Amino acid sequence: MTVGIVGLGLIGGSFAKAYKKAGHEVLAFDIDKSSLEFAKISLVCDGELNEDNISACDIILISVYPKAAAEYMNEMGRYIGKKPIVIDCCGTKRLVCRAGFEAAEKYGFTYLGGHPMAGTHFSGLKYSRADMFVGAPMVIVPPDFNDIMLLSRVKELLAPAGFGHISVTTAEKHDEMIAFTSQLAHVVSNAYIKSPTAGAHKGFSAGSYKDMTRVAWLNPKMWAELFIENKDYLENELDILINSLNEYKEAIKNSDIETLERILLEGKQRKEEVDGK
Repeated sequence: MTVGIVGLGLIGGSFAKAYKKAGHEVLAFDIDKSSLEFAKISLVCDGELNEDNISACDIILISVYPKAAAEYMNEMGRYIGKKPIVIDCCGTKRLVCRAGFEAAEKYGFTYLGGHPMAGTHFSGLKYSRADMFVGAPMVIVPPDFNDIMLLSRVKELLAPAGFGHISVTTAEKHDEMIAFTSQLAHVVSNAYIKSPTAGAHKGFSAGSYKDMTRVAWLNPKMWAELFIENKDYLENELDILINSLNEYKEAIKNSDIETLERILLEGKQRKEEVDGK
């Protein structure tokens, strides 16, 4: 097949490497011409994705920020045609899906929202890997939940990436869930590392510290855009967390061991309910 990749960062680069490894033709586009030239020289892609060849693609994976993805579909929509299936790979879905579905209807191409649930705290093509998505979940937001033929085709086209599971949802449900499972964790990690005590942690830290701080090492530009676009759901999760933290703080402040034991037990039991013992 012929695969179009828009954006040669961590996610786009990993898709490009996965499809190349599987023996497929990869055409790529990146606003950074040096990244594109490096990708061609290092055989990450076979050539540049442009107005003349985009309609020949079987699948186009747009791996840039949501606003940029929306702009790309509006600018290139007239050239895409009916053959390619276009999937964005953005971290939030409502804004980009709204733009994508509108552009698809206007220009006559097929579009689905998508979010590959994989990555690292590093960014850029140099950290991309052909096996990045092996065994990982992929979330899909289709235009029609009853179009089994389309969903089967998407599964077939994504197969070279090696996803372990493909789930189907709405843009709203995706953004609600991602506020808790990803965005809140990044906010907490980023805030946690700002303690003055962090500078002296060596010799006193192990797994707990590493787990809590791993995603503090993030891409500020990307995550700021994602947080603002999903601010309603993220604000709600922050309110829940802050209320819970205040409950712990008050129990500790008042040396209220009974309350502290109770809320700690509640947290332990909730973890067992959600993820098993």
